[in-house]
Amino acid sequence: MNAPAIPLANIADAWLGRLARLSAAPALQSLDAPTLLGERATLAGYRVPARIAASANCALFEAADDRLALSLSRATDRELLPALFERDDVDTDDDAAIAALIAQSRAAGLVERGRLLGLAISAVHAAEHDEAEPSVRLHDGLPATRDSGRPPRVVDLSALWAGPLCGHLLWLAGAELIKVESLRRPDAMRGGAPEFFSLLNQGKASVVLDFADAAQLQALRKLIASADIVIEAARPRALRQLGIEAERFVDEVPGLSWISITGHGATGEAANWIGFGDDCGVAAGLSAALEEASGSIGFVGDAIADPLTGIYAAALAFEAWRSRRGGRHAVAMSRVVAHALAGARRSAPQALAEDLRAWSAAVGQPFARTRIRAFEAAAEFGRDTARYASPAC
Repeated sequence: MNAPAIPLANIADAWLGRLARLSAAPALQSLDAPTLLGERATLAGYRVPARIAASANCALFEAADDRLALSLSRATDRELLPALFERDDVDTDDDAAIAALIAQSRAAGLVERGRLLGLAISAVHAAEHDEAEPSVRLHDGLPATRDSGRPPRVVDLSALWAGPLCGHLLWLAGAELIKVESLRRPDAMRGGAPEFFSLLNQGKASVVLDFADAAQLQALRKLIASADIVIEAARPRALRQLGIEAERFVDEVPGLSWISITGHGATGEAANWIGFGDDCGVAAGLSAALEEASGSIGFVGDAIADPLTGIYAAALAFEAWRSRRGGRHAVAMSRVVAHALAGARRSAPQALAEDLRAWSAAVGQPFARTRIRAFEAAAEFGRDTARYASPAC
């Protein structure tokens, strides 16, 4: 027996429908949000999670006064645990010992310290966000001077799921997509989940550059300057270190819409907080809502903030391009989930509660199977570099 549909899919369907109507693209007319929220789980054979995320990349722990989500998916995350607990005797490979240390600590202190260290960590009952729109227009740019009859060129600097999904949906809407990867740090999804990588990145040109090489960085800047839409999901200092400033580009390139996808925000301290799909869902209050509805704690969906954000950001990007008003827009993943949750509570609170209870009752069952959309292999790593980003371009 398969699990019920992933909660909040109806809200995402409305966002997807907006993009489909704006673009009038045939490829979007038959696509639905449950497919986008569940297709990675279907490909991977995931089961409905309880306290360990479907991908096993994040877990819920009991702190002294709350529960918290902590991701230890990157090789460097465990190296930060002694600093997180402010002690040198931490066995960073012993999950039981880590759980015991968390149980002795207050959640707020761990979250504050963990975020400063660069860990993806969130408390279940922190109620970090209200129901306001999850996107913010950070900077006004120049009006477009381009031919309004041609499709947009999109330069996708993002990796993993939310940003690439945003680009994928824009490609389905008719845009020209150019995916840029670092020679030294390619998109981890390329090798880690090749089928899903191809699903999200099919049809995109592949440009690979060495960001330590001045000439190749200049080629990247020229490529960005040719774009109508840029998608990125880097912390601000990462781009600044490369000499790439979004505000400068939108000040100089007529009509450029720059979409910054972040974990928790694009300004202040939150701009530097790491966030992935599962912990951002927790930060938005979704696990707390699950507990309120069902009495049980757990994760909802598969890294749910990623696909929700990809869908929301794609509609935002297309609307921004259509408006012909350049600018930089920031989309925070945890805010996207909070906004979707607030919308579901406002429009159909009983249905939301029933969906959450059904989800909780399905723990351990396979995710509801979505149709596997037909897809072609993604472009070979760097196949199109000479065409789009050689120093001579």
